[in-house]
Amino acid sequence: MKVRVLVRPKRGILDPQGEAVKRALPALGFSGVGAVHIGRLIELEVESADEVEGMCRRLLANPTTEEYEWEVVS
Repeated sequence: MKVRVLVRPKRGILDPQGEAVKRALPALGFSGVGAVHIGRLIELEVESADEVEGMCRRLLANPTTEEYEWEVVS
């Protein structure tokens, strides 16, 4: 089965990549963007989703600065 994990900075945590993209968008002609947050998408192929939560908490995300959500996609 395939699992997708989305990891992104927690609200209030400095996101330098997101800020750089936010500043660059108007220079490229894109306006109206209020906030940009850069995260990462991790796809896993697992036999069972039973341990995905533990994988996220212990390795895939830093619980101090990041939040995550995951879903089974197939």
